[in-house]
Amino acid sequence: MEVDPDALADNETVLKLHRAAATIEALAARATARWDAKKEWAVDGAKSGGAWLAAKTHASRQEMNRRLRLGRAIRCMPHTEQAWLAGSITSSHVSALAACRRSESLAAQFVDDEERLVAKAPQRSFRRFEQDLAYWRLEHDLDDEEKRARRQVEGRQLYLSPGFQGTWVLNGELDPINGTIVHDTLGSIERELFEQDWKEARATLGREPIAAELQRTPAQRRADALVEMAIRSRTKPKDARRPEPLFTVVMGQPRFAQLSELASRTVVTPGSLVPWFDQAWVERMVFGPGSRVLDVGVQRRLFNGATRRAVEVRDENTCFHDLCDEPIGEIDHIEPAGWGGPTEQTNGRGACAFHNRQRHRRGPPG
Repeated sequence: MEVDPDALADNETVLKLHRAAATIEALAARATARWDAKKEWAVDGAKSGGAWLAAKTHASRQEMNRRLRLGRAIRCMPHTEQAWLAGSITSSHVSALAACRRSESLAAQFVDDEERLVAKAPQRSFRRFEQDLAYWRLEHDLDDEEKRARRQVEGRQLYLSPGFQGTWVLNGELDPINGTIVHDTLGSIERELFEQDWKEARATLGREPIAAELQRTPAQRRADALVEMAIRSRTKPKDARRPEPLFTVVMGQPRFAQLSELASRTVVTPGSLVPWFDQAWVERMVFGPGSRVLDVGVQRRLFNGATRRAVEVRDENTCFHDLCDEPIGEIDHIEPAGWGGPTEQTNGRGACAFHNRQRHRRGPPG
């Protein structure tokens, strides 16, 4: 604690500190659960251990109750407890694993698979780890997952209510597929507004602006994008063609055997896709050894950009950089085209916009 923070500000030390923090959190959760079971807090007249802790630490009761829940959960999760104490996973991993175990239909299977599931956590990004757990649930209790998916659709809701002094308050909840449709459409319009703001700021300042100098904040652009989306829906031609989803059927690679996710990488149940079949296009993609594309076929229409799609599917729509799990924004040549690299699937890799720009700022490899 007496050391100058700059002396600790290197990659190795920062990583050690975060792992130590995870270990301390695990120790605190484990000890807190044992303390709660003894009910020592009742002597002071507290309603619960969480209430006692919240009062004494001045923290939120939600946070203290969460710590208690995790401490109780790891009593029956020995591999999870060991990994958390070692600092190789965090409380977020523990929460995700505990949620799998809480399902009555999966509890017995979780006992058999816990060690394997926990072992994946330090090797994957957290988003990938959540996908692993989602596929595990689909594999071992598809019926329950389909019921959950139907509840999400049935639970869709949206409220647009008059607020104070003529304002409007908007909140709601959508299932993964419909939510993705709204999110992607809104995001596309928001990007248009961002480019417009950027161009105007550059013209005014006479230089490249920074984000803080734009006329609208990201939240304001999202609000304006929603209004613009409504305006466009009112003014589109009556005979305009509705956007239609594209389903990609992947075959030939074991790792794609259960691929059932949106382009945003949200895992969905197979049954969630059924209502969309009557309005979707379907493409077929066959992978051989080494993730090489053997065949790309399309039903009902020609699919332009098959090579790009092959790279997106092969790379699971994730940036190639090992420290990034952003969705693919661009397809990058492994060997630059300007240096003779072919525009083929074997020479392509998915990249987010940042890492694609970073790579080319540094110049070609070698």
